[in-house]
Amino acid sequence: MLKNLMVHLDQGPRSTVRLEIAVSLAKNNQARLVGVFGQRANYKGSGLISTWPSNEHLLAGQASKRDFELATQGLQAEWLDINSGDDSEVLALISEKARYFDLVIMGQFDDSDATFVPADLVDEVLSNSGRPVLVIPYVGNFSSVFRRPLIAWNASRQAAHALNDALPLINNCEEAIVLAFDSSVARAEKSCKEVSIQLSCHGISSKAEVMVIENIGVMDMLLNNACDQGADLLVMGANSHFGFPFISRGAGTRHILRTMVLPVLMSS
Repeated sequence: MLKNLMVHLDQGPRSTVRLEIAVSLAKNNQARLVGVFGQRANYKGSGLISTWPSNEHLLAGQASKRDFELATQGLQAEWLDINSGDDSEVLALISEKARYFDLVIMGQFDDSDATFVPADLVDEVLSNSGRPVLVIPYVGNFSSVFRRPLIAWNASRQAAHALNDALPLINNCEEAIVLAFDSSVARAEKSCKEVSIQLSCHGISSKAEVMVIENIGVMDMLLNNACDQGADLLVMGANSHFGFPFISRGAGTRHILRTMVLPVLMSS
């Protein structure tokens, strides 16, 4: 059940999109929602700041708080400024705060506007909070109601966590797609069957497909499949090697975070 949600807020233009999705999830689940405002001090590349918090940060925080309070009227909600400008502290404090929630809603880093938060913020929260993260792309309009989720399955511990963490988000979907990655078709089909049984026990209908691992372009294949299937949510384990133990476990996660075009629920 989703009863305690956290959304990361900053001064960026997509903060409003994340907040709208978080509010919708909170309403649908009768959940508490905490907005955590945190961004780097020198987000305009101005170098060191002699006093912190700066006046600009305080004004940005006040605007964020006003928007949050307006959007969360009628909800059990709380706005919090972690009040830290140093990149390492932003990473550490947001990761630490995230540990106390059922789900964390964050935004994809935008390379074309690398200003408000450290580039590895989502990856850091995934690696160090122990909590599932719903990542919203920096382009596009998205709903908090997921009708056609695609579950990337490789029978890893991380994939199992993601599957379980996604259940409250997909329990009213029309159909889940289980996409199994393996070098063995027979093994993948057997694994898919087990996932489908788990979903069925939660009242979720699903169909299974197998993707045979033959090259290291598996992450692009995954995203292409999600688009071809009309998926509106990708569910996957973070920092899993997806069948290629000689590749850094975080490489696939970082690739998805860079190139994602739909919301992604990740767990590690």
